[in-house]
Amino acid sequence: MENPTKTKLTTSDLIAARKKEFLETNMNNRKMYDHVQDNFKNARSFIEKIIKKTGIIYDDQFSKHLCYWDPNYIENPQRYESIIKRCNELGLIERCTKIPCRLATNDELLMKHTQEIIDMLKSTEDLKDFELLEALSSKFDAIYFHPSTYKQSLLATGSSIELVKAICENKIHNGMAFIRPPGHHAMKSEFCGYCFFNNVAIAAEYVLRHYSVSKILIVDWDVHHGQATQQMFYDDSRVLYFSIHRYENGEFWPNLRESDWDYTGNGDGQGFNINVPLNATGMRDTDYLAIFHQLLLPVASEFQPDLILISSGYDAALGCPEGEMEVTPACYAHLVNSLMGLACGRVAVFLEGGYCIKSLAEGAALTLKSLLKDPCPLLDMTSNPCISIVQTIQNVIFAHQKYWKCFQTDYILSPTYKAVSMYSYDGEPQSEFPTSDCYPLQDTTKIDEFSVLQHLISETELLNIKNKVCVSFDLIMDRKHVSSESGHPECPGRISAILNMFNEFQLTPRLLVLPSREAEESEILTVHTKEHFNNMANLYKLSLQELSSLEKTFDSVYLTPDTYKVSTLASGCLLQVIDSVMNNDSASGVAVIRPPGHHAEDDLACGFCIFNSVAIGANYALNKFGLKRILILDWDIHFGNGTMKTFCSDPRVLYISIHRYHNGKFFPSTKDGSHKVTGIGSGEGYNINIPWNKNGMGDAEYMSVMQNIILPVAYEYCPELVLVSAGFDAAVGDPLGGCKVTPECFGHLTHLLSSLAYGKVILALEGGYNIDAVSYCMTMCTKALLGDPLPPLNLELPICKNAQRTLKRVIKVQKKYWSCLNVFSSEKKYRNSLSVND
Repeated sequence: MENPTKTKLTTSDLIAARKKEFLETNMNNRKMYDHVQDNFKNARSFIEKIIKKTGIIYDDQFSKHLCYWDPNYIENPQRYESIIKRCNELGLIERCTKIPCRLATNDELLMKHTQEIIDMLKSTEDLKDFELLEALSSKFDAIYFHPSTYKQSLLATGSSIELVKAICENKIHNGMAFIRPPGHHAMKSEFCGYCFFNNVAIAAEYVLRHYSVSKILIVDWDVHHGQATQQMFYDDSRVLYFSIHRYENGEFWPNLRESDWDYTGNGDGQGFNINVPLNATGMRDTDYLAIFHQLLLPVASEFQPDLILISSGYDAALGCPEGEMEVTPACYAHLVNSLMGLACGRVAVFLEGGYCIKSLAEGAALTLKSLLKDPCPLLDMTSNPCISIVQTIQNVIFAHQKYWKCFQTDYILSPTYKAVSMYSYDGEPQSEFPTSDCYPLQDTTKIDEFSVLQHLISETELLNIKNKVCVSFDLIMDRKHVSSESGHPECPGRISAILNMFNEFQLTPRLLVLPSREAEESEILTVHTKEHFNNMANLYKLSLQELSSLEKTFDSVYLTPDTYKVSTLASGCLLQVIDSVMNNDSASGVAVIRPPGHHAEDDLACGFCIFNSVAIGANYALNKFGLKRILILDWDIHFGNGTMKTFCSDPRVLYISIHRYHNGKFFPSTKDGSHKVTGIGSGEGYNINIPWNKNGMGDAEYMSVMQNIILPVAYEYCPELVLVSAGFDAAVGDPLGGCKVTPECFGHLTHLLSSLAYGKVILALEGGYNIDAVSYCMTMCTKALLGDPLPPLNLELPICKNAQRTLKRVIKVQKKYWSCLNVFSSEKKYRNSLSVND
């Protein structure tokens, strides 16, 4: 970092240069500014779209299907019963809308299965000859028949259809189907892997035929590859099938070459089949989140599905004997939440596998809590992504670069390891399969050792907060502190415009409105010097001529007799929000305040900023609530020099700033905004600058930096509170920013942050000088915190070359401090795995 200079900028030439810069920037952006109404069309179209109920579908008849000749069979009624019991314990079922179950019709089954296989299963209905049922079972791989199997399979498929129908008909917003038997291994004319009819595939086909849905994303995170779902849509570009599964170079069931990363689709479906094969056991939350951040979220954001269907098996969860993975049940809540920002939140989750009863029940319950928009539990992200998963991610990118523009970037390196499957099936097809003792058994003594699971179960019950979002403001901030300069960009009206937009979108009745207060001297002095505080506190004593003379000693600051009161109100309102969120009265919050604060240094007002509200708020949270990790994300288009200097040596605060830089020539014109500046002393590595050296950055660039850098690093840091310096001068139409980020993009950025810190995300208004843009942006962010559906993004991919260079530079510098970024590196600095098959 540069040595911080305290030079007072007193020359009239500099002040004139600032004014000239503003006027020139304003003229350069005039074309963009003239078309602001079009820029807000998408946001406005969601004025009446709010979160609806979560649907749930279940029926105790699903307990009937069982294996008579093998009481230890792991696909058993206890799986279903344990989930319902846990959801009832947490009071989740009563919060959902129950969707009636029904049997699938024969015509519905024929959409994906042959009449012959349907009739074969029907012939077992009510059959009480268990020797014959076992003999029939032996004709299929990992299958058992029961007299109720036909009816239960019909019920599972029909219920799946009813769930997606309810979503498509806007009766519910999202939902979860607790059904069995599972379905993703059921092929067109063959039963397989505990599955009879392919519930998810039939539901997807039904929606494509009967509703105005043209793009469906199927995410299959069951630890076994859903080969049947892949086969059914392999040449269909309407369905993007994304599967994460244990593979071990073909040695893991179902032992298919087509489960590898280089099977990408056929014909029109080329690129729409993405396999993420796991070639090692022991994969953890870190590995699964790396897959989501580097692969699924970028592709899904580009695909922009109309509906998301999740084949949700929990056999990769901690303790499951089938998967031998170590994914915590909490991780599934995070995976679901990250997807709910897409498809206007239309997400349907279907139970597939999962055979450790304890982690299965907890994982399913936490998935449902996520659909209900409850806070996600914290994750332990201290481990590094293992080398095996890094190799797989690189191979998937290599295979799909030609199909997806999100992968066509300079910061994604060519794979260092191009896997070629060593597996090939040479034997004759089996004519008979075992019907008992054909599965790994749960080690019940080992599961008791999973203290992390027991801790999670206790923690889950505490995450119920009455108010989703609180807001603090004071209209005094909107009426006072007015520049004498006509047309000054930092002007009153921003707060009332935001509040009016809240009313127009009918958000206000859904918010907890907090009383305002002024920040106390002791609170401000945690950031600012006594001299600076006194100078601002005594402004009311000065004449207008003295005020005008004093403000010329600062860079881009105006002063009035009301400046002190308004500035202390701005900081105090933010502290009110922090109190409400940290005391669990509210899940998240918004501080609608002015003047901004992130340029204010300890003894220096700067860039429209008097007191640094977010820095004051962070110190307040550290001191009062004993926090150890706070993330400050500053997406104001100007670098927050004051906030960075406040915490540059403090590892308790991770400061990340996205800003225009132009090699140090964009305001505040300091080299401290360079990507090379990483912090000082014990704070080294806890400052991340993402500097744009070009204007015109838009949704694609901001989403890319969020998915590839901010989210992975934030998860690794594991903050207890997220504070956003929410300046909206990067928004389309802003006269100073010169960028084109849409209001809905800011909403999506906010949604992605909501998985962190138990959902304790607080937005504090900073800059933003197109009042319409600011109002729509803050409204979209608030809707995101409320859990409302967000407009889809139209991403211009690949991101521009200048942005690619920025991301590449940032990753190169920061991977020294953050292991999650080594996914982009060819160096082998990853966690060793006991079962890597190189």
